[in-house]
Amino acid sequence: MSKQTFFITGANSGFGFAIAQAALAAGHRVIGTVRSQTAHASLLERLPDVGVVLCDVTEFDSIPAIVAQAEEDHGPIDVLINNAGYGHEGILEESPLGEMRHQFDVNVFGAVAVAKAFLPRFRERRSGFIVNVTSMGGLITMPGIAYYCGSKFALQGISEVMRAEMAPFGVHVTALCPGSFRTDWAGRSMVRTERSIADYDALFDPIRAARHEKDGKQLGDPAKLAAAVLKLVASDAPPPQLLLGSDALRLVRDRLSRMEKEIADWEEVTRSTDG
Repeated sequence: MSKQTFFITGANSGFGFAIAQAALAAGHRVIGTVRSQTAHASLLERLPDVGVVLCDVTEFDSIPAIVAQAEEDHGPIDVLINNAGYGHEGILEESPLGEMRHQFDVNVFGAVAVAKAFLPRFRERRSGFIVNVTSMGGLITMPGIAYYCGSKFALQGISEVMRAEMAPFGVHVTALCPGSFRTDWAGRSMVRTERSIADYDALFDPIRAARHEKDGKQLGDPAKLAAAVLKLVASDAPPPQLLLGSDALRLVRDRLSRMEKEIADWEEVTRSTDG
């Protein structure tokens, strides 16, 4: 794989940091975004060779200028890793709409705003690779993370359209769909709505307890995810989406199997609406 320049959002922790570390080790140039001066200093201390850029992905209007400055300072960017995001946990009825709005501002609108800053540049150069980090939660659902799944389903669909629109210009787009990994997604980074309705205790309390228990013990290794991302970016024929983790593989296959059965069971009704 030839040496390339990566632009990684949310590079100071989790997948973003792991990918930045792996890309640097492979000889690539990395520009990583962070949201604060404290994170800026922390990332530079751990990865001195990263070009660190301050960028809050929810400040949509500022993003084109940040990307333009990054290319002016570091040259053309080849790979966008659209990684910035966080998890929200809460029963739908209990969770304020404001928390949903912020979840979508970061996970959907922020990711799209960053991608849109790169689309004209990649299109004009007839090259480029966009990796939108979604989740297995963009393909399956589970109780207690409606806002998170909704945001990742949205980004999943947008990624597929983006892929089709950019393909004629030689630009690749892949949605990265990780399962459970040993990051801080379920720990410090997760926003949790306070419980308020006892009717949901039997359903949700065991889910929340299990998530706490498994935090830090998940099967997925972020370093191995980073290695897989480098392999993906080096591919001449990358997939529309790439599942990472055996749990993601099992759960998505289970959902597809259930969907096939549901479609077959209701096929007569489905066809009955044709004129």
